[in-house]
Amino acid sequence: MENANRYNTLTLAFLGDAVYSLMVRERLVKNSALAAGKLHRMSVDEVNAKAQSEGAKKLLPILNDEETDIFKRGRNAQPHHSPKNQSEGDYHYATGLEALFGYLYLEGKTDRLNELFDIINKE
Repeated sequence: MENANRYNTLTLAFLGDAVYSLMVRERLVKNSALAAGKLHRMSVDEVNAKAQSEGAKKLLPILNDEETDIFKRGRNAQPHHSPKNQSEGDYHYATGLEALFGYLYLEGKTDRLNELFDIINKE
């Protein structure tokens, strides 16, 4: 188990982006028998700032204080580039979600990661 607090927020978001993407891909593979190209296109629909921003907004009411703090640090971080084809607001919320997922992953809180991911993916 890693002490995730030692990493800056954008580093947590960098890792969290990969964690989130892997979770989406795993769910897609397990729930369909489609070709890799189709799976990739489906994952792109879910791993983008708009979709992640919508997911983050579903989670905000149920996050504990520690998780809310990590999310807000990520949301308020100042990346060194501007989002392409995404709104700046969505991009910031997505960064907050990614920071949270990176933090939970490093802390070894996989049960909580899976719980939050399932909430995002409920219809």
